[in-house]
Amino acid sequence: MNTPEAHIPCGTHDHQSCVSEALATAEELCRDRGLRLTKTRRRVLELVWSSHKPIGAYDILQQLGKESGSAAPPTVYRALEFLIEAGLVHRLDSLNAFIGCPEPLQGHAGQFLICRNCRTVAELSDAGIEELVRDTARQHGFEATRQMLEIDGLCKNCRTAQQSA
Repeated sequence: MNTPEAHIPCGTHDHQSCVSEALATAEELCRDRGLRLTKTRRRVLELVWSSHKPIGAYDILQQLGKESGSAAPPTVYRALEFLIEAGLVHRLDSLNAFIGCPEPLQGHAGQFLICRNCRTVAELSDAGIEELVRDTARQHGFEATRQMLEIDGLCKNCRTAQQSA
């Protein structure tokens, strides 16, 4: 069986490289699609990528307010909406939060492993799961237009810590 690729951050990776790569990819994607990556959209994307943990809109708003002295909720929500539509960010409904997409140049459905303890999120890229959901939906006369699978559990680090305690 072919194991799907998972984007799971480890404790030793260069996170600043993740942020830089995400911003460079966003600039390329927007240029190629004729989209405007404004200063605000870019900064919101940078804040979303500031860690591998999901971030809420009001956390982004608070950070922007600290930096510029003022930021309005509609500004943040419009920027997030743009980033979602461009495929640069995913909205995690169960957490009411946002996370950066590591593969925005490849169309895919979101499958997320969410650690309920440390809130780290890993995105899977499993075409088999996407196909299974689409086919099963069709069998029930349903046309799936968007898929987002959020799986709650414990990451390897949190499980290890619990077993050690």
